[in-house]
Amino acid sequence: LLVSAVEENPEQRWTEKDFQRLSVDAVTARRQFKKRFGMTFVEYARARRMGIALKEIREGKAIIDAQLSTGYESSSGFRDAFSRIMGAAPTLLGDHHVLKVSWLDTRLGPMIAIADEAALYLLEFVDRRGLEREVERLRQRTKSAIIPGSTAPIRSIERELMEYFDGELTEFATPLLMCGSPFQKMVWEHLQTIPPGQTSSYSEVAAAIGKPSAFRAVAQANGANQLAIVIPCHRVINSNGDLGGYGGGLSRKRWLLHHEKETPAPFDSDS
Repeated sequence: LLVSAVEENPEQRWTEKDFQRLSVDAVTARRQFKKRFGMTFVEYARARRMGIALKEIREGKAIIDAQLSTGYESSSGFRDAFSRIMGAAPTLLGDHHVLKVSWLDTRLGPMIAIADEAALYLLEFVDRRGLEREVERLRQRTKSAIIPGSTAPIRSIERELMEYFDGELTEFATPLLMCGSPFQKMVWEHLQTIPPGQTSSYSEVAAAIGKPSAFRAVAQANGANQLAIVIPCHRVINSNGDLGGYGGGLSRKRWLLHHEKETPAPFDSDS
C-alpha cells in the first residue's frame, strides 16, 4: 500500500496525516517497511525523489530546480543526500550508471531484482545471508547508484517468475548481465545448460567446463551466483546425491527441484 502510494506520487513529502489518510499506523508501518526493504519509509520515498532528480538533471534541468523539486531548500543538504543515495554528487554525476531495485513477491518468499534498462544484474531472496554485501559489491563493481524503481528487465523477470511458479515456463528469456570472473561466468553459463528436472554434481560441472580438478572452485562459483533460479545453481548437488548448499536455503532448493520435475517441458514442434 505504501509503495503504491509513493509510486503514484513520488514527489510527495510524507507527514503523519498522510499515514492517517491511508488508515495506517505510522510507527508500525515504518518498522515493517524497514524490516521488509532494508531502508526506512522516508529513505525509500527520498530515494524515489532522488531518482526523479537524476532524470531531470540528465535531461538538462538546472541542479537548483531539481533540488527544489525534491524538497531541499539547502543546496548542500541536497548534494549530501544525493551523494548518499546515488554515490556521486550531482555536479560529478555525468553519465553515472543507475540501477533500479524492486521487491518481487514469489511463492517461495520475497525476492529483490536489480536491473538497468538493458539487463537483470541480481535476483535474490531477501533473506539470503550476506545480501547487503552482495548489493554493495554490485554497486561498487558497476560504479552504479542503486535506487528504488522498475525497468523493462525487472518487469520481464517478474512476469516470468509468475509463469515459472505456475508451472507454465521452464526457460527464462529476460536478458542477464553476469558480474563475475571469467571462470565464474564459465560455470554460470554451463549451469544454464542443465535441463529443468535434472541435476549435476560439482564434479560433473567441473569436468564439463574442462576443469575436472576444480570442483571446489565450481562450488564457490555456484555459491557466488547472484541470479537465483534464472541461473539454476539449485540444480547442482553433491556427488553422493545430497543436496549440498544453497544460498536461499535447502528447503527452497528441495522445493525448486521437485517443482521442476513436476513441470512438463514445453512442446517442441520439431519433434
